[in-house]
Amino acid sequence: MNVIRFTDLCAAGKVAGQRVFIRADLNVPQDASGRITEDTRIRASVPCIRLALEAGAAVMVTSHLGRPTEGAFKPEDSLAPVAARLGELLGREVPLVSNWVDGVQVAPGQVVLLENCRLNTGEKKNDEALSRKLAALTDIYVNDAFGTAHRAEATTYGIAQYAKVASAGPLLAAEIDAITKALAHPQRPLVAIVAGSKVSTKLTILKSLSEKVDQLVVGGGIANTFMLASGLSIGKSLAEPDLLDQARAVIESMRARGAAVPIPVDVVVAKTFAADAPATIKDAADVADDDLILDIGPKTAELLAAQLREAGTIVWNGPVGVFEFDAFANGTKTLAHAIAESKAFSIAGGGDTLAAIAKYGIEDKIGYISTGGGAFLEILEGKTLPAFEILATRAAG
Repeated sequence: MNVIRFTDLCAAGKVAGQRVFIRADLNVPQDASGRITEDTRIRASVPCIRLALEAGAAVMVTSHLGRPTEGAFKPEDSLAPVAARLGELLGREVPLVSNWVDGVQVAPGQVVLLENCRLNTGEKKNDEALSRKLAALTDIYVNDAFGTAHRAEATTYGIAQYAKVASAGPLLAAEIDAITKALAHPQRPLVAIVAGSKVSTKLTILKSLSEKVDQLVVGGGIANTFMLASGLSIGKSLAEPDLLDQARAVIESMRARGAAVPIPVDVVVAKTFAADAPATIKDAADVADDDLILDIGPKTAELLAAQLREAGTIVWNGPVGVFEFDAFANGTKTLAHAIAESKAFSIAGGGDTLAAIAKYGIEDKIGYISTGGGAFLEILEGKTLPAFEILATRAAG
């Protein structure tokens, strides 16, 4: 995908003295008192901001935080805690500016944080009048917020339509490159792991990937539905019996291409859903009526791990069992370490996936960890994200 890259503008000396508007993703979790509990997104935004400052730009940064009501400010909606943390990371004060739509005072070499952009009336509906006002604030617009790339809002889409220059920040550009490498031009075999509680929430992803991948590994409640579709008993496990036809269609789509959806040969079951429930390993054909399947079995895990070690590209979205409970974590742990050991290019995304990566300490062994949950899923569905689309359109001239 051809987009204007902010790094290229900086390298070409086109940023000095310019007003740069950066749409970052600073939507971080906070506790009841407003303290930030996890600052990964803020830390991820720092390289782009530093790049702009070092290039001599007058820098404005904004983000959404939470789900505020447009036009109705409440203290809990404020980016004030983010401004404080950003200042610590940058080693300088970062002033927070409210009511900024009609003008911002910022000089070259300075940075300001613009208050929660979703407080602006018309932001979520991508209002044209608001978008034009935002574009008038800046010489160079930079989208560095992949987590919102699937939404066409005033600060993610409209401003890019009307700004003099619209570019991709380093974080967004890295996402574009990783996704292109994994899905548009993959090294084969291409293996995708798609897991979760429901087929219905990921059916379009499964259908889209079934046309591209060589192995489609399903896990969690999704695997239970596929087991049921393959004629196996799953006891009282979570599944969606009304989607068996769709599951069979995915299996047939893969088979027609000489690819496969591996069905578990063994599973780990319990009688209740609890961390201290006794775990029993059973052959997939031996699941009892009162069993709950909470993980893939060790034989299945090793068969899948062997495929992952031989893969050329791996796309990972979702743990394959209830990895939060140690008795039902072996499947996810085995696959996580296989991905880490593989020579394949790997891309992983989704909150539970990131939690599993952190739990098993393999962050530095994954080719690319995506920062966007919903945006990552929509990419896997084969959708073109609005933020990518408008940046590509502007790059084309």
